[in-house]
Amino acid sequence: MADRIYLRYSTDKQTDTRQRHALATLLGAGALTYEDPATSSRQLSLDRAGFTRLLHEAAVGDTIRIADAARLFRSVADILALRPVLIRRGLHLRVESGLLSGIDLASDDPGTKMMVSVLAAVLEFQRDMISENTRQGVAAAEASGKTLGRPTALDAALAADVVEAYRGGIAVKALARQHHVAPKTIRRVLDNAGARQPPDHLDTLPATGEPASDPAPDPQVTLDLPGLLADHLRVVGDETVRQAIDTGRTIRRGQGHTVRVTAPLDLHRAALEQSVALAADTASPAARKAHRVYTARVATACP
Repeated sequence: MADRIYLRYSTDKQTDTRQRHALATLLGAGALTYEDPATSSRQLSLDRAGFTRLLHEAAVGDTIRIADAARLFRSVADILALRPVLIRRGLHLRVESGLLSGIDLASDDPGTKMMVSVLAAVLEFQRDMISENTRQGVAAAEASGKTLGRPTALDAALAADVVEAYRGGIAVKALARQHHVAPKTIRRVLDNAGARQPPDHLDTLPATGEPASDPAPDPQVTLDLPGLLADHLRVVGDETVRQAIDTGRTIRRGQGHTVRVTAPLDLHRAALEQSVALAADTASPAARKAHRVYTARVATACP
């Protein structure tokens, strides 16, 4: 019977220092540690890479240790999905600080079940209030004329230089290396200026004297979007991609899930491009695998 520590924080501007302080005794004793850095609490615990690995490696009788309940769950739906899994696997869940310390939150008795449900409702209310305050703050900032969001990587003058250089024959990747930005940033600048030509494989000129035919409509394709990609795109995807995911059908598969999305093939390609960060070497193995799976599905759907 081993102790397994779980750590999570929501953004890359936060740290797990406070959690590690609360769990210092267990960390000093060499307890196994599992982390989900920069992971939103809106992502269900069973869909997180670090916590999923913990479940796969845990044995019957092991105890999951967290600094506070919000590190693991912050909604009623999350704890209702999580508790049966822990009970079925014979695992314990304990909070190391606060009023809940010393209580096994994975216990199957009615009293614990009621207490955990009430706690989850309070945490969900707290999260919703934070979101509401954030929206009100954003609206107030916009009304006062403040510019929101991350600063642009290229200012207007550099963007004009990029467009001019591209029209002069310099490739997108060469421009990206020159300005120390990602190729998609260069493409966005070029698209905003209307400078990019359609790819050769999308536009084929008709023979001389032959009337141009109307382009074939983009086919509607139904593909299963892995849950990790769906959660990522709900945060970073554009409005069209997010709407397609929200109207898709969520399908539970064991401890994970997929979202069945029916949309034009170009939208699936856009979703794939917008989730390219999950294919990077710095992403978790589960995220890279999810991106490879979706890439293969999109490639198979291409005519």
